[in-house]
Amino acid sequence: MKQFPVIDMAATGENIRRLRLARGLTVRDVQRWFGFEEPQAIYKWQRGESLPTVDNLYALGSLLEVPMDRILVPREQLHIYSSSGPKPAAFDFYSLYSSEKSSRKPPLSAAFRMTSARWPLSRIA
Repeated sequence: MKQFPVIDMAATGENIRRLRLARGLTVRDVQRWFGFEEPQAIYKWQRGESLPTVDNLYALGSLLEVPMDRILVPREQLHIYSSSGPKPAAFDFYSLYSSEKSSRKPPLSAAFRMTSARWPLSRIA
């Protein structure tokens, strides 16, 4: 079994909407910036029905002036994938970063580094 972080599509969509509004952009502004003929892709991202491709995620980060890992929202649990399908694991990404000083969640890349340090690949069968 292998453990993988999972992206929360609904929370990521809400985050895209929130970041867009914080920059004062409309969906049409984003559509035009990407050169899309229709705005449906942006609406699907915001509803959590789909995620931007890696290229579009990178471009969206540039437009919204945030790194890509500040757009994506991980689920609070890792999922263990086996031949029988995904199963939630009892692990909270952000419990590793709990601090009285800051309630801000760390970037996803930091969570990946911490996760791999806590669960070395040699222990994952």
